[in-house]
Amino acid sequence: MTDTTALLIGETTFPFHSIDEKGPELAAAIGDAADVTTTTDRDALCDLSEYDVVIDYLTDSDLSEDQLESVLSFVHNGGGYLPLHCGADLMSTAPDDPDDLLDTRDEPVPELRELIGGHFLTHPEESEFGVDILEDHPVTEGVEDFQIFDEPYQLDVDEGEDSDLTILARMDHPDLEEYPIAWTRTEGDGRVCYISLGHTDEALQNDSFRTLLRNAIGWVA
Repeated sequence: MTDTTALLIGETTFPFHSIDEKGPELAAAIGDAADVTTTTDRDALCDLSEYDVVIDYLTDSDLSEDQLESVLSFVHNGGGYLPLHCGADLMSTAPDDPDDLLDTRDEPVPELRELIGGHFLTHPEESEFGVDILEDHPVTEGVEDFQIFDEPYQLDVDEGEDSDLTILARMDHPDLEEYPIAWTRTEGDGRVCYISLGHTDEALQNDSFRTLLRNAIGWVA
């Protein structure tokens, strides 16, 4: 039994990322890497004292001042932050018009953009593509290059000689650039890992993805 505790935060606003549907698959993917509490209550972010890791599966990153400050303080003081897939979508919001699928901010949420080190731009349709492992790292331990059927995320990422990111894996897609798939960074005493995978059931059941996810929890915790 693991000693690691994780809060998995999601929502039901968007059917394509509903935590009611994805939560059980995510919990199965996490397995015994953490004792997971799944919630849609964003106020749960205001007191993270019982958790080692926050797993962010929110599409709409609209947080109150207290919620956001609690997350930032949690990570700065040594907590782990693991946004998965839509956790890097810092532009989408719930639509005012119920006939619309979503609305979009003018800019990504700046504090979360800095914390993560990148954000979601767009994606083509779900497809099979390769994941190339670039670094020997605790998150990639036991994982070799693999194929996965998922929603391929195109991301704006803080890369370059001044970057504090360690890019762990990149996309090998026939029609897209080699976008980062996974990376890590530190924030104060805390650790951050982002993994862009995790939309389809096929991806959530993929053994290599599951190993990345479980390793990431262990590394950020």
